Amino acid sequence: MTVRLGVLALLEAKAGKGDELGAFLMGGRALAVAEEDTVTWYAFKIDDTHYGIFDSFEAEVGRDAHLNGEIPKALGQVADDLLAGDADIRTIDIIAVK
Repeated sequence: MTVRLGVLALLEAKAGKGDELGAFLMGGRALAVAEEDTVTWYAFKIDDTHYGIFDSFEAEVGRDAHLNGEIPKALGQVADDLLAGDADIRTIDIIAVK
């Protein structure tokens, strides 16, 4: 397995919506498990309003499938209610893994 690609998404919850955003992200795990080409998927909390998602992939086809898959669709459905602004979503190249 050669994990070489990733996606980093940084999210800011609206005031008072951090717990709801965290719960939404926990529920997203089931969607990530269903993605055949997603090698790793992490949802994390930075503080009460800042959260994130990090995913890794072996090939561009897997990353593209993820970016056009169910998790971004689900996030789009709750974004107006939960997010203080647009999600900061970045594609990245992984340069080292342990």
